[in-house]
Amino acid sequence: MEGIQCSQFYTTNYNQYGRYIMFTILHNKLQNNMEAKASDVCQNIFYDSSYNRNDNIGRDISLELSKNLISLAGLAVFLIILLIFSAHPTKVKWRPVLGGFTLQFFFAALILKWSVGFQIFEFLGKQVQTFLMFTDKGTEFVFGPKYTEHLFAMKILPVVVFVSCAISVLYYVGAMKIVIGKIAWIMRVTLGTTAAESLCAAGNIFIGNTEAPILIRPFLGLMTKSELNAVMTGGFATIAGGVLAAYISFGVPAEHLLCASVMNAPCALAVSKLLYPETEESKLKSTADLQEEEKKEGNILEAAAAGASASIKLVANIAANLIAFIAMLEFVNAVLSWFGSFVGVPMLSFQIICSYVLMPLAYLMGVDWKDAGLVGELIGMKTFLNEFLAYKELAGYMSNRMDCSGPHLSVRSETIATYALCGFANFSALGMQLGALGPMAPSRKGDLAQIVMRSLLGGIIACLITASVAGLLVYDDPSMIACTYISNSSAILNSTVTSVTYNVTAAL
Repeated sequence: MEGIQCSQFYTTNYNQYGRYIMFTILHNKLQNNMEAKASDVCQNIFYDSSYNRNDNIGRDISLELSKNLISLAGLAVFLIILLIFSAHPTKVKWRPVLGGFTLQFFFAALILKWSVGFQIFEFLGKQVQTFLMFTDKGTEFVFGPKYTEHLFAMKILPVVVFVSCAISVLYYVGAMKIVIGKIAWIMRVTLGTTAAESLCAAGNIFIGNTEAPILIRPFLGLMTKSELNAVMTGGFATIAGGVLAAYISFGVPAEHLLCASVMNAPCALAVSKLLYPETEESKLKSTADLQEEEKKEGNILEAAAAGASASIKLVANIAANLIAFIAMLEFVNAVLSWFGSFVGVPMLSFQIICSYVLMPLAYLMGVDWKDAGLVGELIGMKTFLNEFLAYKELAGYMSNRMDCSGPHLSVRSETIATYALCGFANFSALGMQLGALGPMAPSRKGDLAQIVMRSLLGGIIACLITASVAGLLVYDDPSMIACTYISNSSAILNSTVTSVTYNVTAAL
């Protein structure tokens, strides 16, 4: 046999753990027996007399559980880091902390462990992808049928315009207010946080870190330092709906991006209350303190136009940042390569440095050690440059896995990385946060500047915690793996895999 190609497809059957283990054994045996006939390898899973089914299944279960326990250890490490950098570690009020993590874990289990919950989010993800495809009609009309030749500028960025328009319409008709209000109520009751910070955290799920504070703009000047920290941490730990749509266009699984957005909101509140515990008396405890601003748009068409116009700044900001950061990255890599050539490391680059320095963080989230370097590189790109570049790189790894070409990650590592990158927590977003919040609360500019670095740290760790929770619940499910020959013998293997699937189901 010349070789084996492994591609992935999604399944919603997560309850047959035994079936999952048998596919694990199949996958491992195929990888370790490249010269053997696929039919023999598959049959040996069931018929080889030297194969003790119970012992090997137990060993594989232990291996998978150990990966999940590493994620649990990572959660403990991240919590310790938060306590070390806490402004008032002895004054932490544990209700919002425990409530936030509990709500996050509930959302994660609902989506990642309950097949119905996953099916719902998978369905929503597909509907979002279908909805985003309508962008192509407008793009083709403006730029012509060859617009796909400029993939990023004319395929990805127009999605941001379309989604911004849609969100503006949803706000006008009141749908967005209802959804955000309900989520804010759940967080306020569960965590015991104030109405203002809960509303802003809920808004961050759907809109950006500069738009969500507009929901509470009249009250920013009245907020305590802890509440301001919660507002900024939530902004760093989440992404805007329009940008999320762009990542979906890259090919990143929509269901996991949606899940990460929901999970990050309560996690950000919990993290913020660890980093900056409340030591003052809040003036915004009740929802009665929050008054809705009047609508500025006269009708739904004006709302749609306003949303499209508002996206111009966001699209320009994305394009300008990518041009600047990619150019800067190439310059830094050229300098590092030049210095590296003097010490025998001519391939030295920013990515290589990040991969080695951040490997432990990636491993603590539950990423396989063989993938930790690549995921560490992605975390570094997201933190020191921006998440757009990181997701673009992740999409490339996903494509490599599907094509069996170039560096790639396991499905589980891809999933964990998707959650870890889902946030604006990077140094390039510092100026955006201060630039947006400063004019809304001129009297608090000093306080904002004082706590923004702690908020950034909170946003970074909130994303890592969300990824660790995903790692705690997600298995590298080889029932998603279809093995096919690179040679012409794929029919034999396909029939074998079908037979194995039947035997596994029958055996269980």
